[in-house]
Amino acid sequence: GNLGDITLRALEVLKSVDVILAEDTRTSGNLLKHYKIDKPLQSFHTFNEHKALASVIIKLKNGETVALVSDAGTPGISDPGFLLVRECLKNNLSIECLPGATAFVPALVKSGFPTDRFVFEGFLPHKKGRQTLLKELAGEERTIVFYESPHRLLKTLEQIQEFFGNDRVVSVSRELTKLHEETFTGQVGEVVAHFKSKEVKGEIVLIVKGKEKNAAKEEE
Repeated sequence: GNLGDITLRALEVLKSVDVILAEDTRTSGNLLKHYKIDKPLQSFHTFNEHKALASVIIKLKNGETVALVSDAGTPGISDPGFLLVRECLKNNLSIECLPGATAFVPALVKSGFPTDRFVFEGFLPHKKGRQTLLKELAGEERTIVFYESPHRLLKTLEQIQEFFGNDRVVSVSRELTKLHEETFTGQVGEVVAHFKSKEVKGEIVLIVKGKEKNAAKEEE
């Protein structure tokens, strides 16, 4: 995300801890360098978190303080973090979660869809169970929030068009809080046409308006 999105409190914590766990040490290294923070970095990502857990817990039990940062957004929200929190709780170790940037919140607000009730689905399965889940969600009346990658966006939009109907309204936000931020909202067919005409880049939040209650009742 934008380097300016980090909170003053988060900077204070990063300056005070003994070790910083980073999803990508290069990305986090740039952040720390920008704010002149010199702390040991340890890699902690989806592919090594199971193995890294034991060493992190030992550090914490020995009285060291550890911070976990993700590439963008909040750790634990479609990012590494859940396993570490669970292990800390098992070992009666204290946890503090700092409020900060989470991509789906501004995307949800910018969509103009109801925000009083929504369901967060994160990333759809790549293959197994993908269509089954989409079929189940087609009748969901709450606003639905997905994360998606640029190379799978069109496939996902076309599947929503197939299972939810061409008139379902969706909102796609990409590169939130960055220089090339874009939000495009419309019926799913219009959104498919828009993104077919251009190269899609950046991190993406896809918001789907919930099924209208009247339509749901008519089908019942």
